[in-house]
Amino acid sequence: MYTENKENTENLLNLARELECRVVYNEPLSAHTTFKVGGECTALVDVSSDENLARLTAEASRLGVRTFVLGKGSNVLFDDKGFKGVVLLMGSSIDDIYMKDSTTICAQAGCSLIKLCRFALEHSLSGLEFAYGIPGTVGGAIYMNAGAYDGEIKDVLKSCTVTDSSGALKVIGADRLDMSYRKSRFTDSDEVITSGEFVLTPANYDDIQDKMVELMGRRRSKQPLEYPSAGSTFKRPEGQFAGKLIQDCGLKGFAIGGAQVSEKHCGFVINKGGATCEDILALIRHIQDTVKEQTGFMLECEVKYIPYE
Repeated sequence: MYTENKENTENLLNLARELECRVVYNEPLSAHTTFKVGGECTALVDVSSDENLARLTAEASRLGVRTFVLGKGSNVLFDDKGFKGVVLLMGSSIDDIYMKDSTTICAQAGCSLIKLCRFALEHSLSGLEFAYGIPGTVGGAIYMNAGAYDGEIKDVLKSCTVTDSSGALKVIGADRLDMSYRKSRFTDSDEVITSGEFVLTPANYDDIQDKMVELMGRRRSKQPLEYPSAGSTFKRPEGQFAGKLIQDCGLKGFAIGGAQVSEKHCGFVINKGGATCEDILALIRHIQDTVKEQTGFMLECEVKYIPYE
């Protein structure tokens, strides 16, 4: 049970300072999400290591302080009022990456997927080309079992290290992560991913690079990367494509406030300019209602809405 005890929140932030983590009060979350939307959080802590994340997570649980672990903010939507609690930011201090052996890469949860893919390329390892250009972190990618172009994180993930409310760090094999389409065991647990191990296949450097360039080109030509968004807004319905269903329903370019169905790719809800969280949620609901009424399909949203309290 979370409390609104300001003393407990301050005790957690004092621990963060003792651990040499940067603490910022009233930080606008619009600056930390790809939608560029969201009010202020009570405080933001730039976590400095896996061990410190484990300690802060355990202490927050003990004190009853509400927290949210945030990476690149590519699949989340914070409320316009913000977040009543402490945001634990997995930033540049938790993005180390290294070779464990000739085919295994270890990457911390704050490492961007682009950095991971480029590292694999540097070592002539294939298997992550599909992820090049996905705007997220290793932690978020494992959490959501990120995927694109017929590839998924579960195809290359060997294991990950997590912490929970007890503060213990433990390694879990990929076969125990219950990974499926845009889902894993973490979507229904209090465990926080701190790193992942990926097993890849040796291949020709030029072939890997050509594939990455090709897929990035396809993204740029088909996706509205010039506008803030959270990537694909909806999960793919069985046997269908969300974007095609939305377009077939005449919603291409439909807007509510500053939120719009992309004219470039109808599977994307974009921030055309000045969109609020409420604009985006209202547009998502309108799309779902319209598609359900006209086609019978209920589109499931990929984006995770984070309420104020």
